[in-house]
Amino acid sequence: MATPIVNASAKHTATVIFLHGLGDTGLGWSQLFNAIRVPYIRYVCPSAKVMPVTLNGGMRMPSWFDIRSLSPGGSEDEQGIKEAAELLQALIAEEEKKGIDRSRIMIGGFSQGGAVALYSAFASPQKQLAGIVALSTWLPLYKSFPAAVKANQATPILQCHGEDDMLVAHSFGSMTSQLLRSFNTKVQFKSYPGMGHSSCDEEMEEVKKFISECLPPV
Repeated sequence: MATPIVNASAKHTATVIFLHGLGDTGLGWSQLFNAIRVPYIRYVCPSAKVMPVTLNGGMRMPSWFDIRSLSPGGSEDEQGIKEAAELLQALIAEEEKKGIDRSRIMIGGFSQGGAVALYSAFASPQKQLAGIVALSTWLPLYKSFPAAVKANQATPILQCHGEDDMLVAHSFGSMTSQLLRSFNTKVQFKSYPGMGHSSCDEEMEEVKKFISECLPPV
């Protein structure tokens, strides 16, 4: 499907690229960002290709890479994760071609999409990004960090997680936050009591505030 995009309504001076979770598309997230949009920011919410997913018994669904386990230490699709990270870097490059400097580009994602954003931000050599939004997610191939870090050690990170998440455990998110803090000095970790593997208005308000702080008008 075509990439859902919320175009800037004023002069385009910044971009947010946000990746959805397993089995989803970018459409719902584009609608959420439309509700908190800032006029000069373009929001790009791509959709993953359809592939078989081991965790779901081989069912075919939109997925950035194959998920075999959602437990720390479980088997991971290293090649797929790295290919998804490269895809995100290509999306960033497309925004740069439009005249948006990497320092004015924020990346992020929910669940599996957030995992791609975190890995791509740190494992790919690049200029510093404006910020990273990591919702209900984890850092994949985490055992390779901090040795694998090549960039974005000073990039602000907003990490949010529901305390009642039954898919990606809150403890996994907390562990991820501790690991990120070992090589990044600007990690915020927000917990939401009663929230499962989803989002909420309070979280999206926090995302809106974070975006405005990292991508002020120019």
